[in-house]
Amino acid sequence: MDPRIREHAQTLAEAIDLDEGDHLLIKSEPAAGDLVVALYELAGDRGAHPLHITTNRSGRAIRAYLRAAGESSVEFETPAHERDLVEAADCHVVIRSHGNVAEMVDVDDEVNAAYEKAHSPILDERLTDRWTLTQHPSPADAQLAEMSFEAYQNFVYDAILKDWGEQREFQEQMVEILDAGEEVRIVSGDTTDVTMSIAGNETLNDTNSHNLPGGEVFTAPVPDSVEGEVLFDKPVYRRGKEVNGARLVFEDGEVVDYSAEKNESFLGSILDTDPGARRLGELGIGMNRDIDRFTYNMLFDEKMGDTVHMRHDRGHERGLAHRGRRRGRPAGRDVRVRGRVRGVVRTRTRVPRRPDRLPGFVRRRVQVALDPTPDAAPGDAERQ
Repeated sequence: MDPRIREHAQTLAEAIDLDEGDHLLIKSEPAAGDLVVALYELAGDRGAHPLHITTNRSGRAIRAYLRAAGESSVEFETPAHERDLVEAADCHVVIRSHGNVAEMVDVDDEVNAAYEKAHSPILDERLTDRWTLTQHPSPADAQLAEMSFEAYQNFVYDAILKDWGEQREFQEQMVEILDAGEEVRIVSGDTTDVTMSIAGNETLNDTNSHNLPGGEVFTAPVPDSVEGEVLFDKPVYRRGKEVNGARLVFEDGEVVDYSAEKNESFLGSILDTDPGARRLGELGIGMNRDIDRFTYNMLFDEKMGDTVHMRHDRGHERGLAHRGRRRGRPAGRDVRVRGRVRGVVRTRTRVPRRPDRLPGFVRRRVQVALDPTPDAAPGDAERQ
């Protein structure tokens, strides 16, 4: 076994604070078998009680089920037996590792969305426990990223196995800037100009806890404050489908118009999944500079160094419940804007401790210009 796999397992155990007596639920795809073995070994060392189940978000079995259910007009319900299993666990590790990234491409969008909606309470339950989401490298994911398997393995482990204390200190400088800010404006040429208030919303520093890799800072906009238009300069890859050239128009915090060059109807199905899907739930700044290319995997792409992304979902309702929170109020389906950040630090209050190491932002009125990076590749937004 590659020694980095055991190191990866150790990092995951630290992320969930795995301890003696813990009931650990591991959810993965078959391609992640080696990492599951390493986690079982580590659980044995620590006196924890692991249980492994196969993901029901991708793969041949769930494809077969959803296609048959769609033909039979099944009305999905939240499965009580699965919810009971999640409720009984103390901590969770969810591992992505595709065997075929396009396995779900011929499942009806409405059927898929209805299934996800029925399972949302289970996701919400998991988010109340100790949990983390990670990636185990597989040949299929390497192919999607347009990389050799060896190069992809190195890419994944470089992004995950790092000095997270140093990374946290680096990111904290951006947290200080955004926490002091009141309004953010994102501008990119003639295609993107969107403004939002972040007044009163806390900025979170994500390193090696809920996502591995970590490497972003994020906050939530005031729900009805988002105004303007965004053209997403990188594709979104979800359920085996790629959305290109997505354009969203916001009024009073809600998407009132949208279009896409490819798979526009699929984009519409994502935005219509639930009442919160048309609102912006998160504004994030990617700061993991070991992630230096786009790979069609949102777990990595949202952390890519010196980039900005937006997240659409029920974040405003959850109050960044699992990823952040409003100052004094308790927030995360992904549609992303992608581009490298350029600009100059302009501050009217205090200057960051190391402005030379940070992307360019403004203090009171944080203004971000996106510089598209055509050499990068796109991202996966599949929920697990």
